[in-house]
Amino acid sequence: MAQINPYLVFNGNCEAAFDFYKSVFGGEFNFIGRFKDMAADENCPPPSPDFGEKIMHVSYTIGSSVLMGSDANPMQGDVTFGQNISLSINAESKEEADKVFNGLSADGQITMPLDNTFWGAYFGMFTDKFGMMWMVNYDEVKK
Repeated sequence: MAQINPYLVFNGNCEAAFDFYKSVFGGEFNFIGRFKDMAADENCPPPSPDFGEKIMHVSYTIGSSVLMGSDANPMQGDVTFGQNISLSINAESKEEADKVFNGLSADGQITMPLDNTFWGAYFGMFTDKFGMMWMVNYDEVKK
């Protein structure tokens, strides 16, 4: 069964926010990646040097939940608070990811079709017909 976790997007202060959350709950980040580490392509040019250190993705376990976040990509503009939260679904298979993505995105707006990513996941994003933002992720198992 898929797991749903909150995903928060910040205007450049993601690292400070997650350091604060970590100071309250303890523990360590599961993953922290920066925009400078992203593979550039025609749809996503390399970040400016000042933005390269910003957070592309961070995940942090609190109890049985995972809080995830990133800084907004400057190409997409600043986020408006209240509209900076997505629900992230971690599927157990590619088939489940397809089913959930196709079902929830029906009559919505797909912002990133499901596809294999440079970080080894099968991932996509959309806004559903009710205006809720979703991410669907399946982590490919390395053999």
